[in-house]
Amino acid sequence: MSPLVAVLGGDGIGPEVTDLAARVLAEAAALNGVKIELREGLIGGSAIDQTGSPLPEETLALCRSADAVLLGAVGGPQWPPEAKVRPEQGLLALRQELGLFANLRPVTIHPRIISSSPLRPELLRGVDLLVVRELTGGIYFGEKRRDANRAQDVCSYTVAEVERVVRAAAGYARARRRKLTSVDKANVLETSRLWREVATRVVQTEFPDVHLEHQLVDSCAMLLVRTPKSFDVIVTENLFGDVLTDVAAVLGGSIGMLPSASLGDGSRGLYEPIHGSAPALAGRGVANPYGAILSAAMLLRHSLRLPGAASEVEAAVSAAIEEGVLTEDVAGPGWRPSTTREAGSAVLRALRRAAESKPRPGALLLVEERG
Repeated sequence: MSPLVAVLGGDGIGPEVTDLAARVLAEAAALNGVKIELREGLIGGSAIDQTGSPLPEETLALCRSADAVLLGAVGGPQWPPEAKVRPEQGLLALRQELGLFANLRPVTIHPRIISSSPLRPELLRGVDLLVVRELTGGIYFGEKRRDANRAQDVCSYTVAEVERVVRAAAGYARARRRKLTSVDKANVLETSRLWREVATRVVQTEFPDVHLEHQLVDSCAMLLVRTPKSFDVIVTENLFGDVLTDVAAVLGGSIGMLPSASLGDGSRGLYEPIHGSAPALAGRGVANPYGAILSAAMLLRHSLRLPGAASEVEAAVSAAIEEGVLTEDVAGPGWRPSTTREAGSAVLRALRRAAESKPRPGALLLVEERG
């Protein structure tokens, strides 16, 4: 049976970048002998306009039956924060309904676009870090109250919620450079004091080969731009992770470059670029699709268990950037910006070139026999 991927374009530039990411996803899988079934659904503001709900039952059912979800972005000025029904409610509900508690946001920088970052090049060369953000707890999901004079958002975490995301992050650290930075605000917040205690216990007892350090969120934000190469894996709570990964986007020159994967206990995950819906760019053909395409690579690796195909997509994005196919957010002065579709087409071409250059098993056998 073909793997099923739910494709949720969402709002703003979401449909534009997701369409290209889905095409790259299907192509990369096909080149590796796997046919993927893609099925579209509504989410966010576009779903509100058509159904009245930011997460229609049909979309939720589709995502529950799918092997993975590829998502664009949600939100826009026509659905303001003060509205009772908002696009973001659909995304938060989907993460919770699917049990996706760990959000992986890798940050690497292609040498070709280092100049797009406001930071000095010597700070950026060799940066390779992973932020693991807790995704279904904290202040985003806590009790909310408001009256004429007061508003309240409750932040709470259970021991089990902290344990599972720290375990996930420590596992990734063990497979990388064995350094884990746990970020909190333990000098002020009770939830952070619990977070720090649980993180220490989990790593010391279950991952003794991983070096754990604790960092306050404000100093971590500073160090991300001062010494980004000092980080390997960062694990933190929902709100802090949301903010810190936007800070980390400065390292790569554009928020349009960064992918993410939201994972739970099983193989099913939700994959999306970390950028928003960017309504001012929608329909202009100038959005950067590389974050969405790299999210599709993460889908291939984590949900479909096709690491070779994932690496091929990542290499194809790198090749497109190396060729100078750069959208306006990373093109730099004096360089003609490429369109969204030109960037997607460059990735597809690079994928196909790499596939054509692969040696055929029969040809290899013939050479060995003649040798």
